[in-house]
Amino acid sequence: MNSKPDLTDQHDQYNGNKNDDRINGELFQIKPSKKTKKKKLRPARIQKEPGTVDDQPPQTGTVFNIWYLKWSGGDKEDGMYNQRKADSRCVISTDSGYTKANEVPGSYICLYFARGMCSRGKNCDYLHRLPTEYDIYSQNVDCFGRDKFADYRDDMGGVGSFLRQTRTLYVGRINSSDNVEDVISRHFQEWGKIERIRVLNNRGVAFVTYANEANSQFAKEAMAHQSLDNNEILNLRWATEDPNPLAQAREKRRIEEQAADAIRKFLPKELINEVETTRLSSKRKKISREDRNLDGNETADNKIIEESSSYVSLGPNSPNMRSQITEKEYTNKKPGLFSSGTLNVLRSLCSKDGSPVTASIVADYDSE
Repeated sequence: MNSKPDLTDQHDQYNGNKNDDRINGELFQIKPSKKTKKKKLRPARIQKEPGTVDDQPPQTGTVFNIWYLKWSGGDKEDGMYNQRKADSRCVISTDSGYTKANEVPGSYICLYFARGMCSRGKNCDYLHRLPTEYDIYSQNVDCFGRDKFADYRDDMGGVGSFLRQTRTLYVGRINSSDNVEDVISRHFQEWGKIERIRVLNNRGVAFVTYANEANSQFAKEAMAHQSLDNNEILNLRWATEDPNPLAQAREKRRIEEQAADAIRKFLPKELINEVETTRLSSKRKKISREDRNLDGNETADNKIIEESSSYVSLGPNSPNMRSQITEKEYTNKKPGLFSSGTLNVLRSLCSKDGSPVTASIVADYDSE
């Protein structure tokens, strides 16, 4: 009979350490599994104490609409309001954090957070962070949830238009210096990835283009009425469309690449690799044909050379060439008083050496 193994000795040899194990009398230590610590998000900081923030919009018109909380009757901002420096400024490194909006998909960015004056902190119903390329908003609203309009305002301020995608900001009232481009890059790169910066030193104007439209919307509100290294008060507006054909072609190419990237995300990788391989191979074949002159240009060049050589060998004064030219002249002429048969007879007479015209021909002509 097979007896059951006695496990008491093995049980007695076990010291009770949860991290130890014995196999055939040898001691092995089992390392405890490391638990990955989930990074805890920081709560959003209160930028302004409650009760100290004036949340009323500036008076930009003559009538205040209590339903939309906006002024109407004016298309330009107050000039004195533009000359006033902002009381606060957002600092992404210290002010960003999670809010109640992080649990709600499709939430918008907090407008007062961008201006550095949100008094609700983690209890805010909007996001306290920068917009990213993964945030998809409707074309009719901006990243703050404000409705866009069909046309831009006369001063190119406000929310903007939904008919055109604008990523370039007009920055006015800057002090010209040797390192002004570095100063602008240092202050504006906090709000997102910058694609290019163009500075007009003689006018005190700069154009800042972001890679993402939502980041340009955030930067316009964050840097409005702010200062750079000096005490200037910036004037931010939407830039008009660049009339440069190269800039328009670059923008068109960017939109096409963006659409292609969006399509690639929904296609399998095998299909994408196959299409890319086919495209590259066809491009290489085309380049090789052009280099070797095998795409029909060689035959066309040879034909031109043969025609030119035949013209040189014959010469413009040769009899054959004169007959060809005469034939073309007669065929290209418009119909006149004589018929084609009469012209043929006259031509045959001209080819003879001074032979007189007979009366029979005249009689024939009269008989017609």
